[in-house]
Formats: sequence, C-alpha cells, structure tokens
Amino acid sequence: MTVTVRYFAGARAAVGVDTETRDAGSLEELVGQIVDAHGERLERVLTACSFLVDGTSTRDRALQLTPGAVVDVLPPFAGG
Repeated sequence: MTVTVRYFAGARAAVGVDTETRDAGSLEELVGQIVDAHGERLERVLTACSFLVDGTSTRDRALQLTPGAVVDVLPPFAGG
C-alpha cells in the first residue's frame, strides 16, 4: 500500500527531499525502506526521531499503516 513520507528539519537534510511515496504495510517496514534508500546519515537521525502517522504521534514501529497514510518524520526541534 502506498504511503506518503514527509521529512522535516534534520531528516529532510539527510534525505534531500521534502516528500516521497513508499509502499509499506508497517512503520517498521517503512523505516527499513527509507534507511536502505537514504543510508547511514538518515539512520543516525532516525534514532532521535518521532513519527506522526495521520496526525497521531507514535514511536511504535510495529504500527500497521493504512493505504494513503501520511507519515511525518520529526527530529527533535530546538526551541528558543
């Protein structure tokens, strides 16, 4: 099933794009795909990331994704 992945801040810098689509059934599968595609730099960033799946925050990588889901990859943000 196709899902949309949106990258923010350091994740976007590691990947080099704002958005891409992937075919994945779970968050774990999706993470594996994007690490395989974008490499070690993204993998390091992901250790500190949280995810929003259709607007709901999660760190549960076993979460099943629904067709058309939007997954936001959110590194920690610095505040000021």
